[in-house]
Amino acid sequence: MELDLSPKLAKKVYGDDGGSYYSWCPNELPMLREGNIGAAKLALEKNGFALPRYSDSSMVAYVLQGAGVAGIILPESEEKVIAIKKGDAIALPFGVITWWYNKEDTELVVLFMGDTSKGHKPGQFTDFFLTGSNGIFTGFTTDFVKRAWDVDDDIAKALIGNQKGKGIVKLDANVKMPEPKPDHRKGMALNCEEAPLDTDIKNAGNVVLLNTQNLPLVGQVGLGADLVRLEGNAMCSPGFSCDSALQVTYIVKGSGRLQVVGVDGKWVLETIVKAGNLLIVPRFFVVSKIADPGGLSWFSIITTPNPMFTHLAGSIGAWKAISPEVLQAAFKVPAETEKLFRSKRTNDAIFFPPPN
Repeated sequence: MELDLSPKLAKKVYGDDGGSYYSWCPNELPMLREGNIGAAKLALEKNGFALPRYSDSSMVAYVLQGAGVAGIILPESEEKVIAIKKGDAIALPFGVITWWYNKEDTELVVLFMGDTSKGHKPGQFTDFFLTGSNGIFTGFTTDFVKRAWDVDDDIAKALIGNQKGKGIVKLDANVKMPEPKPDHRKGMALNCEEAPLDTDIKNAGNVVLLNTQNLPLVGQVGLGADLVRLEGNAMCSPGFSCDSALQVTYIVKGSGRLQVVGVDGKWVLETIVKAGNLLIVPRFFVVSKIADPGGLSWFSIITTPNPMFTHLAGSIGAWKAISPEVLQAAFKVPAETEKLFRSKRTNDAIFFPPPN
């Protein structure tokens, strides 16, 4: 049975006045289960507070919209309280506890993508909440809570029952939350919209890579990531991940055409992708994109911290490295055709501007 590779939108799992949590379901996007990848989105309204939780999966968070505050507690470490804004990428290893808060008028939206190979459900994150109606306190009896935290009966009952919210709550405007500390941000987050560009092709596109050099924590997470911005009508070279990694792509902005070619040269997908879509390209399958006039941007995670790609067109394309005689024989074309083929795309790498 062939896998359905068509891009999908997230569906709401829970939420209330403070915001909502959305997830992509492995039943609708089978490559999530096949690749042991989870994906979800957190959207917080003004004064929305995502209660402290930890997950069964390591992941990368990416801020799609807005600004807010995140609390991050690595195992056996102090709490890091950092300001977050659109474009920030944050590596979240196993065992990290997080909370998220939005005090601004604009909705704060955070994307999560990660590895579920050690999780409870392949292709789906399982969060464990420290507080709330589904928090760990509600599962223990009062006598266990009293003894573990050395509190009396009234305090134990308050800890267990006072917070009726589930996952996300809306705080009163007068509630004071911790202020972010600038020095806490170092090594915890990288803004992909402000970071130095790894590749920049005029009138075509650019890319920022997230790896162990610019955000060492991704080494603990075991994932790499990138933010790609394609100009209107520009093309991204056909290519594939050459280190057996999976690439999970979320369309951040714009729209465009996408084609995927798989085993035996078979066309496996042609579709229009648009903002909010998530898709996964199987290992070694070749993918290419052409942006619509308004451009196309996407954020991807790759299931290795320092990914490698082979591009099949452009100045660094694999064809350029193959001997002319081999190309002639492989394509079964005369020398003139091979020379013409080789002479094209000598200046453009990875991204190609619109044709004149």
